[in-house]
Amino acid sequence: MKRCLIVDDSRVVRKVARRIVEDMDFTTEEAADGQQALEACRTRMPDAVLLDWNMPVMNGIDFLRALRREPGGDAPKVVFCTTENDLSHIAEAMRSGADEYIMKPFDSEIIASKFGEVGLR
Repeated sequence: MKRCLIVDDSRVVRKVARRIVEDMDFTTEEAADGQQALEACRTRMPDAVLLDWNMPVMNGIDFLRALRREPGGDAPKVVFCTTENDLSHIAEAMRSGADEYIMKPFDSEIIASKFGEVGLR
C-alpha cells in the first residue's frame, strides 16, 4: 500500500485530506509543519506528500527544497495544496521540485485527478 504524508498546520485540513487520501487506498501520516515532515521523511520516505505552503517553523517551499536534497528525497511525488495561487508561487514550487499544484479549497475529485496525473493512481 502506498504512503502519503499530509503536511498542513491546520488539523481540520489534515483530517479532511486524510479521509480523502485513505479512501484512495493510501496509508497516511500527518505533520503540522515542514520540520516535522522532514523528520518523518528521514524516518520513512513516503510515496506522496500533500503539502501546504504557509506553516510555522518551516514552510512548505523550504521543506520541499530540503526534501529534494535528502537521500531518496527525489522519489516522493509532491503535490502542493495551498491558497497561494499567483503564477510566481506556482512557478517557484515547480522549480523547487513540486510535481503538481492544487488550490484550496480542494475535494476528493481534485486530489484524485492530481494524484493520477503524477502517476500515484
